[in-house]
Amino acid sequence: MRKIINAPEKVVEEMIEGYVCAFRRYYVKHPSVNGVLLRQSRRDKAVLVVGGGSGHEPMFSGFVGKGLADAAACGNLFASPDPYTVCQTAKAVEQGRGVLFVYGCYAGDNLNFDMAEEFLNQEGIRTAHVRVQDDVASAPKDRYEDRRGIAGDVFVIKIAGAACDAGLSLDEAARVTEKARDHTWSIGIATAPAQLPGAEKPVFELPEGEMEYGMGLHGEKGVLRTAWQDADALAERMYRQIREDAGIVKGDEVCVLVNGLGSTTLAELAIVYRKVYGLLAKEGVKVYDADLNSYCTSQEMGGFSITLFKVDEELKKYYDMPCESPFYTRLGRGSATLKGESPQDETAAARRNQVKSVGAEQDSAGARCRSEKGRRQSVEAAYEEKEKTADHGEGGCREGKLCELNTADVKEMLLYVADQIIASQAYLTEIDSAIGDGDHGIGMAGGMRNVKRKLTAMEETGNIYKLFEAAGEAMLLSMGGASGVLFGSLYLAGARGMEARDTLTAQGFAAMMGRSLKAIQKRGGARVGDKTMVDALEPAVRAMEATCAKGFPEMLKAAEAAAKQGTEDTKRYQAKYGRAKSLMERAVGYQDAGATSVWLIFRGMREFAACIT
Repeated sequence: MRKIINAPEKVVEEMIEGYVCAFRRYYVKHPSVNGVLLRQSRRDKAVLVVGGGSGHEPMFSGFVGKGLADAAACGNLFASPDPYTVCQTAKAVEQGRGVLFVYGCYAGDNLNFDMAEEFLNQEGIRTAHVRVQDDVASAPKDRYEDRRGIAGDVFVIKIAGAACDAGLSLDEAARVTEKARDHTWSIGIATAPAQLPGAEKPVFELPEGEMEYGMGLHGEKGVLRTAWQDADALAERMYRQIREDAGIVKGDEVCVLVNGLGSTTLAELAIVYRKVYGLLAKEGVKVYDADLNSYCTSQEMGGFSITLFKVDEELKKYYDMPCESPFYTRLGRGSATLKGESPQDETAAARRNQVKSVGAEQDSAGARCRSEKGRRQSVEAAYEEKEKTADHGEGGCREGKLCELNTADVKEMLLYVADQIIASQAYLTEIDSAIGDGDHGIGMAGGMRNVKRKLTAMEETGNIYKLFEAAGEAMLLSMGGASGVLFGSLYLAGARGMEARDTLTAQGFAAMMGRSLKAIQKRGGARVGDKTMVDALEPAVRAMEATCAKGFPEMLKAAEAAAKQGTEDTKRYQAKYGRAKSLMERAVGYQDAGATSVWLIFRGMREFAACIT
């Protein structure tokens, strides 16, 4: 599918620029990150910051507005924003009374927003968060905390924005928002796939005459694939599952949203609502309000979701408050008013002055010098020749065995690995599309491009660990999603705080990777068998520890073999984390994309070590 874009890697940045230009009476773009800021915020309040992937338009930036969010931190199309983007967006709008974050419950969003909160708390800024968990198909009730957020975001953000604008304290606004979250239930169904800009294939494949029941917003497989059904049959089946899960009974009041996933028409949404309304009326459940629109989409995915939001008198109070944005406006029902008066109109210049200093932007890419480019090309050529003629076991090198790398070696190794991951983008996309959302290859390639820009622009350093830190920070602060935090930590965590050294021994590298493994497991919680990158990383680290006395070639050969086997083993596991966890046994038979990237990284390291011996 051809998209009306320029470069795939610039889609989000250019989209936000155009969006802010079109609605400049509402918005200001953050000067250094992909953040959308409300031009005229109510003063002296806890602020609401929302965020997530940018491929669900108009969610999340379209829900920045009066009575809604004060800002949105925008990630790549199907990936969460990185911690730096979240921090800087929040700091640009916070007013001294704290920041409330609202976002969908996904591994990447949880990791990145948690890390951003840690950074903000260290600066004395109070924070709280509410993770939307409305998708009843994604996990059973006894695993409620594992449920993902889909179109229920609309109701939760509406209540959160009103609570903040009403002047509630941060703790009270969080309480009301949690109550709204816990009274919201959704389920979705997909009838046609989406395709990410720059991807060669759709996110998933769906044969003619079939639909995916319980499909996620990123193209995650649903709970089952079923034959095509008419609108009434589908609507009733989805309604029954929501009502059974929610425990809605006669006399309850609900707001209803029938949300299109991207290519579904208003006519289809209205036909679905017609059936849902009839079922509610028949069973004595009152409809307090209803909405038909495509608020939380997945590019051009076909299908829809149904959301029920159960209201009581407290929630009605905040739901009835007026709100306004270019894509979501409610005039209120006349019974509720906001506390205080709206501020006078401010000029664009005055609002921009409120944006706090955000520090230097990410290092711009310097032109790569001829010597670096030539050396990397010679590395690749040397490896190709060595593959034809030599074994990659323990071999001759500077002193008969490669036991140390100097700073130039480490820099070139990291650049070589980056090139190999970039070249594997299509392969990683294909792996991830099977049980994920198909963006892992795009994210990894983008992160590695930032690694190359960062390293090539760095001045010469006599500290090996500074190179790993720079590479890790480049991924952490640019990739978003769980991959940004975890793969950034692969380089960063083990190197941070280490005493400066101008050489790296094989034993030292094994120890560094062991520290990174511990940090990744502490941050994400995964263990071997959970179908994550840890399934490849932990055996690779153990292999490094067992063979490091033999030098880099032998150690990295063992690490690559262990990582490859660990990746193969993920085919046998159900997923405990990430987008695939809702698939349960349907994830068996597919390998994990994160583990695959770990294997490719160690393969690149092994290739580099082999060709310089």
